Amino acid sequence: MRRLWGYISIITATIFFGISATLDKIMLSRMHPVTIGAYTYIIAGLFLFLIRDTPLREHVLDAINSEGEGETRIKRKDYLILILTALLGTVIAPLLFLTGLGDTTAVNASLILNIEVLFIILLGYLIFRETLQLKDVLGILLIITGGVYLLTEGEFTDIVRNVAVTGNFLVMAAAFFWSLDTVLSKFLSRKRDLIFISGVKSSVGGFVLLLIMLITGINTALPPEMLPYALGVSVFSIGCSFILIYIAIREIGASMVGALFPLSSLFGAIFAFIILREPFSVMQGISGIVMLTGVFILYWNGKNN
Repeated sequence: MRRLWGYISIITATIFFGISATLDKIMLSRMHPVTIGAYTYIIAGLFLFLIRDTPLREHVLDAINSEGEGETRIKRKDYLILILTALLGTVIAPLLFLTGLGDTTAVNASLILNIEVLFIILLGYLIFRETLQLKDVLGILLIITGGVYLLTEGEFTDIVRNVAVTGNFLVMAAAFFWSLDTVLSKFLSRKRDLIFISGVKSSVGGFVLLLIMLITGINTALPPEMLPYALGVSVFSIGCSFILIYIAIREIGASMVGALFPLSSLFGAIFAFIILREPFSVMQGISGIVMLTGVFILYWNGKNN
């Protein structure tokens, strides 16, 4: 029964995370990318700190630290890594993603984010000297194959002047910075209070983006009709997904979670197709499935990134 709850948790997390691109796309019709990033990460940080100050805190921390007692002390060098990962994962990456999303479809953006797994594997190999097996090479080739079509949208002759392709490459760049955040966060993964760490990361990113807004004169208004979408991304796509993922890791293991979480890209494409009425071609579907297969091969029975 507990394993069933693990599967329910990770599938719910993939749905919550998958819908974020669609909600972001809706907000982009009325708001600047910096404004969206600032408010969603500030709200996400507040939500995580709120969870930390409720009775839910110990239940969540026990789930996260089920394999043993985590480190309670956060050292000075940990704060340096925390600030660096906040800048990478909650400032640079969201800006690139939201800017790229403005030029491409939420369908494509959702599927392209699978490239993050490729970057995580390669960075893990370069930084931590993790070994690559034959199956890993196959998985990498599948991700590259599907990714090339999605990035270029099949336009191999005139990609420079294609605005949508530019947006696709910005999304890929965002995936790279998110992968850097993920890999460097490995140095913080043994800390007990990961709710605090995630809350700090979200808050730092949100307030840095808010500062950028004020300095550059970007419109700081959050239209009332956009508030539900901002809350949806902040509370569910960021906050709840974080908690559900760690609960799933406790119940079904990191490898299975890693293999299932990329389904969020498929859910994201489906949400964009249904809600935004965006085109979802057969070739996009095939490319997405090829990439998902590559990700599954990489994580199945081995990779615990």
